[in-house]
Amino acid sequence: MPNGHPSLYASITTLALLLLLSLEKCEPRYHYHKHHSSSPKFNSGSQISLPPASAPAEPPSMSKDINTTRSEHRVFDVRSYGAIGDGSSNDAQAFRAAWKAACMANSSVILVPSDGVFMVTSTIFSGPCRPGLVLQVSYPVSIETELILLLLEAAPSKEKARIGGISPASLTEGLTEAHYPGLATALRFFMSYNVTVGRLRIRNSPQFHIKFDGCDGVHIEGLSISSPSFSPNTDGIHIENTKSVAIYDSIISNGDDCISIGPSCSNVDIANVTCGPSHGISIGSLGVHNSQACVTNVKVRNARIRDSDNGLRIKTWQGGTGSVSGISFEDIAMENVRNCIIVDQYYCLSKQCLNQTSAVWVTDVAYSNIKGTYDVRSAPVHFACSDTVACTNITMSEVELLPHEGEMVDDPFCWNAYGVLETLTIPPIYCLQEGQPQSLALEDTPAMGCS
Repeated sequence: MPNGHPSLYASITTLALLLLLSLEKCEPRYHYHKHHSSSPKFNSGSQISLPPASAPAEPPSMSKDINTTRSEHRVFDVRSYGAIGDGSSNDAQAFRAAWKAACMANSSVILVPSDGVFMVTSTIFSGPCRPGLVLQVSYPVSIETELILLLLEAAPSKEKARIGGISPASLTEGLTEAHYPGLATALRFFMSYNVTVGRLRIRNSPQFHIKFDGCDGVHIEGLSISSPSFSPNTDGIHIENTKSVAIYDSIISNGDDCISIGPSCSNVDIANVTCGPSHGISIGSLGVHNSQACVTNVKVRNARIRDSDNGLRIKTWQGGTGSVSGISFEDIAMENVRNCIIVDQYYCLSKQCLNQTSAVWVTDVAYSNIKGTYDVRSAPVHFACSDTVACTNITMSEVELLPHEGEMVDDPFCWNAYGVLETLTIPPIYCLQEGQPQSLALEDTPAMGCS
């Protein structure tokens, strides 16, 4: 995806675009951040166990009844402030009034009842607020983005934010919600800390579905994203300038990257995600306009990618600097995927890109237990590394990819790519060069500047 233009954030639109929160009855409970320890469910040999394509994301485990929490908080019911919840009345003023009152109280709960459909026009929820503010809604929460351009922005302070269908959605110390002209992201968190998004459905966003920029500590679980396969620039989950990210148990189908990881991201753990149709899971694009990009410590495991134009992709522009390092893809099931494994250091959105000597250094990338079927229109493995900055320390183990239909494409592409085959692969990847390039000297690597 091309990088967004900063001018898009210049002003707040006055258009009365609508946010639909579809709330149904349920037993909401608290969700606490936990370490994700699911074990891979893969068979030995060339076959791999695939979850059903239509299986919904499993809800995260809950540990505390919301009624206990209500007794410990002061409740501000939006209906007490005039909200109707009939699906057609504009309840924005009531929501703002409830927020304003709750914001001034300690340990408060803004309650959105589960038996209504609340229409809220473009609204700013501003802080800072007193500690312990909770926005409580009930599962499922559905954002219909055919009608809205929604941006969630947090003030640049150490805050905790939580939004989702399992309740609570805890928004504290300065979280704001606004619309910006020209920005077609359905849901955006900016400079937020300890954010949890769970049990949320987002459909048909004009562009990015959910975006995290400048955040620290993000936990996503049980997310469902869908848009048409022919819709461009509709990345499912996008992160940039963000660290300590967990993305678990989610299903994404869209017209662009299922998950995209932009510059300045580190410590990202992705597990039990189903992608497709989509453009796969991507690191990048990085290095646009000769910029520096640093991405490190990304782990993707126990994922399923189906009917997608790409599978596991790293994409960088010529002329960039920095590095992509410490990347692990393991226990990945492919089904009818074009370009199952691809590193593209010649990424360009037009035919006008010039050859440049500098590049983002791609190093320490491991592919383990990658199995399934590929679309024979392209070779399943493609390493197109920079002419001057080779890809290094690529390791491949238990990679077995067979044609979904047609004859096997047994000529993987490698250009200036170095690494090791720890096991035999299908198809054979003999083009991966052993050892290190002679031109690589530590003091000259473009990774200088990446900490």
